[in-house]
Amino acid sequence: MKCNRTSEVISWKQMFLRSIIFSIPVICLLLSHGNLCAADLKGTIKIGGTGTALGSFKELSEAFKKIHPEVNFVILPSLGSGGGIKAVNEGALDIGLSSRPLKETEMQPGAVAVEYARTPFVFATAMKTEGTNYTLMDIAKIFSGEIKTWPDGTPIRLVLRPESDMDTVIQKGMSPEMDKAVKKALSREGMMVAATDQESADTMEKVRGAIGTSTLAQIISEKRNLNSIVLNGVMPDMKSLADGSYKYYKTLFIITGPKSVAVTNSFIEFIKSKEGRAILTKSGHLPL
Repeated sequence: MKCNRTSEVISWKQMFLRSIIFSIPVICLLLSHGNLCAADLKGTIKIGGTGTALGSFKELSEAFKKIHPEVNFVILPSLGSGGGIKAVNEGALDIGLSSRPLKETEMQPGAVAVEYARTPFVFATAMKTEGTNYTLMDIAKIFSGEIKTWPDGTPIRLVLRPESDMDTVIQKGMSPEMDKAVKKALSREGMMVAATDQESADTMEKVRGAIGTSTLAQIISEKRNLNSIVLNGVMPDMKSLADGSYKYYKTLFIITGPKSVAVTNSFIEFIKSKEGRAILTKSGHLPL
């Protein structure tokens, strides 16, 4: 009996193609559950919260939109961490950005805070700082008013943050001397107090001799004309943060509510991806 090998080959090819065709819907269904099979993603993602994170999230959203052009983003001006969390809990935002974890009073059913990165917490100025090294005690003396001028004789102008702001909380926690210095500065009349991270950076750029707090992430992502001060002989950068030689940082959180939808979840997965982590690293973050 003669075997028709041509028919046999065609038959196997047909079976193989059919198996692929019938498998595609199943594969996409499984992947879409993890937001990976999302070529047809569309919708609008509303984001807001701490000003520290806004610049980098603009970069992340632009990169995501290149992959998913039918996804739009609305990134609000700085609301602060508390404002971002509140807006998510009320359903006004899809993603809140915070420089602190949720408080017990903010833990609504379904609300989730996920750490996504750390960034060096820095003292910043538009003054030239090359070759200048300050100790933490020096910075405390600047804020207490004991050191009044820069090395070139320019008067130092403090840009403070509200007492409840996370920048103030972190700064006061750096040392007992710093705690006393910040309290003293806040008690003086006529001091410049910036309500948001962007207002603080704007003031430091415009007012000659100004110094205040910021983060490496904000300075890089917003292309600020500000310099980070070398502290205790250590430059606040990604290497020093990673190896622990620079000890001061902000931990950043993504806040989502109980009604998080697929397009929002896909964007969060993108932030965790290799491409997303590369964007964060380039903009002054140590991704977690």
